[in-house]
Amino acid sequence: MSHGIDGTDVPGLPVAPRVYHTGLLGTLERAMTAVNRVMLFFGMITLVVASLVLTYSVFSRYVFKAATDWQDEVAVFSIIGCVFLCGAWVQSLRGHIGIEAISTILPAGVNRVRAAIVDVLTIVFCAFFAWKSWTLFHEAWVDGQTTSSSWAPPLWIPYALMAGGMTLLSLQLLVQLTARLNALKKGATR
Repeated sequence: MSHGIDGTDVPGLPVAPRVYHTGLLGTLERAMTAVNRVMLFFGMITLVVASLVLTYSVFSRYVFKAATDWQDEVAVFSIIGCVFLCGAWVQSLRGHIGIEAISTILPAGVNRVRAAIVDVLTIVFCAFFAWKSWTLFHEAWVDGQTTSSSWAPPLWIPYALMAGGMTLLSLQLLVQLTARLNALKKGATR
């Protein structure tokens, strides 16, 4: 198995600078890199918030015997934010886990085509997920849907995080697929 970023945390290993394409594709890559950095920052904040809220919850329940009816939803919403907002950043590193059993036995040319097909199928899935998340967001916003707890925060919050994150992931995949197809096209013309 590989997740694309093995070895990047080893002290002393040189880290290659990011290489961008030229033209419109390069502009899109730079824009996605900037957006991904901002989302990564917000994702880190949401993870810290979830940690603090859960720590406070444990402390207040067992030390002060105080009930906290809001902490579960704050923690869940924060973790949803972290996971979905950072998905495109992880994809930009090709950091999602992939199984290399097939790729190691295929010839290089066939493997490049296989990788492009996988990228297309992944974009289709992520675009569908993003679309469905946007419809859930719209329904929650229009209908004023809330959770069933006594605190009852609005459900548009997690749906907006899911929709935004999956949209960014779909865009990141589209930029990467475009780069891959350009490379395949250049390889075919040689």
